[in-house]
Amino acid sequence: MGGSGGMTQRGRAVSAMGTLALLLVAGLPAAAETAWVQDQLTLNVRTGPGTQYRIKGTIKTGESVQVLDRREGWTQVSTTSSGEGWIPEGFLQPEMPAGMRLEATLSETAGFRDQFGSLTDRVKELESTNAELTSADADQNSTIESLTRENLELKAGARWPEWITGATILFVGMVMGAIIQSMNGRRSRPRIRL
Repeated sequence: MGGSGGMTQRGRAVSAMGTLALLLVAGLPAAAETAWVQDQLTLNVRTGPGTQYRIKGTIKTGESVQVLDRREGWTQVSTTSSGEGWIPEGFLQPEMPAGMRLEATLSETAGFRDQFGSLTDRVKELESTNAELTSADADQNSTIESLTRENLELKAGARWPEWITGATILFVGMVMGAIIQSMNGRRSRPRIRL
């Protein structure tokens, strides 16, 4: 029994600490959070937390508000149209309404379709350009091969005049040498007289 009495005291201490933590958290002002007015609503924004306070303006479905405080069934919000004010609790949700999300998704999808169409057109242009460049490259390679062959033929064919000129010079030189030698041979030969 002594063990269960110790557990009860421990349970009371934990319960007291939990209550104290809840009181501390409840006493802290709520951090600003974004929320949207639920579907198909128009809410009065009042100067205080109650129906006895004056109406400052209205907010409608899809309007984004900043939640500033929560008190006694009322939520203090900051709006772009009416400034700061109070609305009844329970009409805000943490995410954008489904209708607005659908509109945003459809708009985003249309944008993606446009981008996809543009990218598809661009891919077709690039493929066409690539085909043209490939064809031009093949033509250029063929022209280079043809010019290389012609160049080799011209180099080989261009040497025959050199060879003919060399052979002609050699032949003329030999003929002149023979003529000169035969002329020298007649003059310089001593005649033998007997």
